[in-house]
Amino acid sequence: MPVPTGDPFPRTFHRSEIKSEVQLGAGRKSIFAQKMAARRTAEKAATAPSAAECLQVRSAAPDALDPERSVGEPPLPSSRRDKDGDFLTSQRPCLITGEGLGSQKSEQEAQAIHKENLEKLQSMSEEEILQEQAKLLAQLDPSLVAFLKSQRGNNEGQKKELKMELNRPEEFMESLPVAQHGVRSSLSMQESGLEPVRKEENMKVEITDDDLPVKPRKEWIHMDNVEFEKLEWMKDLPSPRQKKTKKGMQARFSLKGELIPADADLPTHLGLHHHGEEAERAGYSLQELFHLSRSQVTQQRTLALQVLGRIVQRARAGEFASSLKGSVLRLLLDAGFLFLLRFSLDDAVDNVMAASVGALRALLVSLDDEKYLDWTFSWYQGMAAFPFVPNNEEEEEEEEEEFNGTEKSQDKKLNDENKPDPDVARYDVVKGLLKTRIQHRLRYILEVVRPVPTVVLDILHILIHIARHSSEACSQLLDCPRLIETIVREFLPTQWDPKVAEPGFLLTSLHGVACASAMKFIRVLASGGRNATARLLNKFEMKSRLSRFIAEDPLDLLLPREEAIRLSTEAFRLWAVAAGYGQACDLYSDLYPVLVRILQSLPELLSRKSPVVELSVQRAAAVVTLLTHVTQTAGYTAELQAKLSSNNSEDSEPIPPPPVTWNQVSGLQPFLETSLKKILQEISQIEAWQTLQPLTTTCVIFLGVYYSAYSQQPSVNPIDCLEELERLTSEVLQPLLSQPAIDSMWDLLRPCSALCNPLSCSPAPESVVSIASLSCTGGKPPLSLVGSKSPFPFLTALLFLINNITHIHKGLTSKYSSVLGFRGLKDYLHQSWQTGLPSVTPSSAWILRHEYHLQYFVLALARRMAGTCPDYTQHASLHHCVAMALLSRLLPGSEHLAHEVLLDLAFNPEFLPEGKAGGPEAADFSDILHLGTSAKLAQPGSAAAFVPKVTRGALLRESYQNLPSIRSCYLSHFAHLQPTLTRSQASYQGRNYLIQSMLLPEAKGPILPSDWPFFPLISLYNKVTNAETRGTILNSLPLDLINTVTLNLQWVLLLETWRSKILQSIPTAAKLARLMCVFLTGSDLFLEAPIHRYTAALLSVYCQPKALDSLNLDAPLPGLASFHDLYISLLEQFEGVSFGDPLFGVFVLLPLQKCFSVHLRLSVFGEHTNILRALGVPLQQFPVPLERYTSPPEDNLNLLRLYFRTLVTGALRHTWCPVLYVVAVAHVNSFIFSQESTAQETDAARKSMLRKTWLLVDENLKKHLLYYRLLNAESPLGFDLYEQLPPMRLKYLQIVTQKEIVENAPAVDS
Repeated sequence: MPVPTGDPFPRTFHRSEIKSEVQLGAGRKSIFAQKMAARRTAEKAATAPSAAECLQVRSAAPDALDPERSVGEPPLPSSRRDKDGDFLTSQRPCLITGEGLGSQKSEQEAQAIHKENLEKLQSMSEEEILQEQAKLLAQLDPSLVAFLKSQRGNNEGQKKELKMELNRPEEFMESLPVAQHGVRSSLSMQESGLEPVRKEENMKVEITDDDLPVKPRKEWIHMDNVEFEKLEWMKDLPSPRQKKTKKGMQARFSLKGELIPADADLPTHLGLHHHGEEAERAGYSLQELFHLSRSQVTQQRTLALQVLGRIVQRARAGEFASSLKGSVLRLLLDAGFLFLLRFSLDDAVDNVMAASVGALRALLVSLDDEKYLDWTFSWYQGMAAFPFVPNNEEEEEEEEEEFNGTEKSQDKKLNDENKPDPDVARYDVVKGLLKTRIQHRLRYILEVVRPVPTVVLDILHILIHIARHSSEACSQLLDCPRLIETIVREFLPTQWDPKVAEPGFLLTSLHGVACASAMKFIRVLASGGRNATARLLNKFEMKSRLSRFIAEDPLDLLLPREEAIRLSTEAFRLWAVAAGYGQACDLYSDLYPVLVRILQSLPELLSRKSPVVELSVQRAAAVVTLLTHVTQTAGYTAELQAKLSSNNSEDSEPIPPPPVTWNQVSGLQPFLETSLKKILQEISQIEAWQTLQPLTTTCVIFLGVYYSAYSQQPSVNPIDCLEELERLTSEVLQPLLSQPAIDSMWDLLRPCSALCNPLSCSPAPESVVSIASLSCTGGKPPLSLVGSKSPFPFLTALLFLINNITHIHKGLTSKYSSVLGFRGLKDYLHQSWQTGLPSVTPSSAWILRHEYHLQYFVLALARRMAGTCPDYTQHASLHHCVAMALLSRLLPGSEHLAHEVLLDLAFNPEFLPEGKAGGPEAADFSDILHLGTSAKLAQPGSAAAFVPKVTRGALLRESYQNLPSIRSCYLSHFAHLQPTLTRSQASYQGRNYLIQSMLLPEAKGPILPSDWPFFPLISLYNKVTNAETRGTILNSLPLDLINTVTLNLQWVLLLETWRSKILQSIPTAAKLARLMCVFLTGSDLFLEAPIHRYTAALLSVYCQPKALDSLNLDAPLPGLASFHDLYISLLEQFEGVSFGDPLFGVFVLLPLQKCFSVHLRLSVFGEHTNILRALGVPLQQFPVPLERYTSPPEDNLNLLRLYFRTLVTGALRHTWCPVLYVVAVAHVNSFIFSQESTAQETDAARKSMLRKTWLLVDENLKKHLLYYRLLNAESPLGFDLYEQLPPMRLKYLQIVTQKEIVENAPAVDS
């Protein structure tokens, strides 16, 4: 290393400065080489120390220069110093050269300073030297000390002596003049590092030539002295072995992203070994890959990103689920992997940029998800999809604000804008990436960098995923400058090089070549909203592109065959999306010949067996889907034209009719019906049927849409329409339903159902909440709802067609009665409604939505059957259970279906046959049978002047007769869903001109809560509570509110009696909490006679043994923050307005059972003892066994003291509160006579309480507490008494009271 100086450049010297030359050895050298050799020799001679100098410095300060000793050690004896007088010393300065002084006498100045230092050392004692040394070491920077120390070993002599000192550590000592730069070394560093160095050196010395794979040779230059410690890395690695520890080992991956087993012994030539931690194990850990990704070497950064991308790809496929503990994706995201990729995306090196794009595509995109979304595009309502917005409950809890509607949405958007990017990405990766303006960077890469085709396709896949996120994401992509222009110009050109279509042509650039993925991106972008579609069609000239790629047959496109078919398919899908908004229909008349030619060629698909037949079927299905939406749009042309002509008001702007009329689409039906007949002939051929099923499904959906619109046309003769339907029924549908293959399809419903097989739609093992995924990676099994053998798409389309036919032609309803009789359908419905409420995730919501469509159409057909088919009653109960379960499951976007079920099915008396077939009488008979059992069903009385008691059967009969009023009540309380209902109706009724977006609302949960039967009561409670919060006191309630609560209770009573399994998903505690709202609403609502009767009837249901066993007040309840707070409110309300009502009192007493929280009992006996005087529920009217209050014995000392205090002070009396009097007496008696070993405090309290009991003046209370025996429901007291105390209790009583009791007095009856 060159000597550091203060000059800006090294000082040069002239050869004349060298006074003498040395004799060179053999060989000839240049004059420059001779001068340089002479200079080096002179420098070595000048720095070599003499023996006299060594001895002089050694004798001056031996202890100050000994690095082996600590400050606290005593100095070495003088005899030792004399003996070791050959230590390293020097009379010339080793660190100070004087070159920085810039004068000719610099060396003399340095020498003078050196001599002054030596004289100073000689004049100091050893103690002074040690003190100065300690001061310097404390003041100097350790790095400076290390630097000064390193300067001592610049010449070879010092190196050889250093080796000798390492071999003789007890004699090791360094010499450093104490100058203004301080001492040479730090004692703390030496003390802490000496022993490991010594051991390491000893270990290294043991290495021999045999341990090295390459043997050093003497003829090698500078290898005469072998330094084994520097060659140790050349040794063979030890064989890897698995550690015998419970802790997991660090995962290591190959360059292909594969997980390498811990004990795998791989050869080193694979490039998987390195000199990091665990060098014997092959592979790279995630930490090492992260480190490499920040390397200065381009190849290392590229390789690290590529390997990380492959690891992510395999993790999403579930390859590591059984081998690794925890989630790889979650670990990577928590470590900042997303922003590592985002930073790498900005790298100027193309390879690094390409690797980061590939890794980002692996993280975000699942090609299998896209495959199945394309597969379901042509299903019924398959064009609409849920946005890829993560359903993150944690974010919702953190951001919960008291805003409603648009106000809440705007506040949340502003909140996201103010958050840092990592915080947003923690909950939503796509939203976090959009905050980093990733769309602008991707546009730059496509437009300026122009990468290879693989990178272009990865970018397009990333953009597709972002566009699926939300309408806001679509808007940001559309607003990105030159992004859409670049994609349309570069990847959707109207002409390109024809060489692309030649076999074997190597495509080096995708720019300037039409690409199906680019068309798909535009299609997904158009699904974001009708405004986005209009911008794409008009501003970005997509209409001309559609005409270009649709008018030409895929075989004539100058592209590889598969790519050409995909491009044509995506063009038809884009047009179908536009037609779904009523847009781009003007192209229909221009391209009508092309469409007819395609329809005429559909039967050719039956005989075609080419490798691209599946792609051709997908293309044909896309064409039929397009025609379906064009037909829907044309079906409303006459209606919109009439509104436009008659609209004279200025309130709403009239909607212009679309440029396609019914006459233009009426000729499509013969083509498609003919094709459908030919395809249905292949239904027995399993392979051919599975291949053609997408096309068959779309043809059936088209016929359903066509006849629905056909029947509404003013120009169509209704009789002709009915005749057409009769012909279709007799010629096509009835023969189809008699096919054995259809029967087998119904049998496949249950195996393929997502409701019956919840694991089929469960999230993938490596799914993370911040990235929405459909969990289709690796493909779905054939026997699943979206599998190749699934009957759901075709049967849903078939039921859709049958419902439309029976809606138009009521007389044909009986023709389809066999549909509901299929055994496979009944088994499926029976199994599906009894399954638990499925969790709503992106993967489950997408699948379940299609299953709910089939169930709805079955129920809609059943509703029509109920009024026309006499033998339908046998199916009514099953279908009503399915309808009630469906109401609690339907997801956002299906509000129209929920409204139809509420309107026509849920409250339809035809679906409650028990009301006609002796159901009320059966309920009364059941109550009579239970009167003799331990479960008492007697209803508590009322504090009102006169409330006549009626049987449960009479209440059920009255409720059944009020079903129309109950339906009106619930429909009015769901009026807040009207805006979403309007949007949903537009979609399901085919009013394309009203549809705003193909993206459904976010699926955060079902439309209706699971406890929706209690909704009117909860709504009324919230309304009254909010009014009271604002200072309004409601002493009496309006009549309509009383009727609302009565109707609500009637409906719940019907369900609890005849459909009890429907409400099993609601915990019993939650039901009771909702019933408590009757008492918390207003001051006298519960005193109204009908409300009191129905509440008492429901209470008897919830006090049955099974219900009481399932009652758990300690668990969190849905919709309730704290049951304890609710109970305190109930106690306060009871104190204020109860009038001692027994029914109210039972609700107060229910939570005081021994199995529930002791805090509830402490609240009554500690803070609200006033209610004890009003809780006069008679024992004969109390529906809960008292054993639930007295067993096991109470162990809370504070509560026992409160029991005893209320009894002794008279706050709790049998005449005022018989139930709690029995409970308190039982627990106090058990406590005072308990002789179990316990804590000293408890034992003292127990004996004190017994003594006080013995000294009580109230003889009745005294005998109750001392002579209590067992509970007895038949006794007026509620318990039995001992005639005399048992001997053990008597003896214990004598010991505690310290009195002799000769004879025990008998108990006096009370």
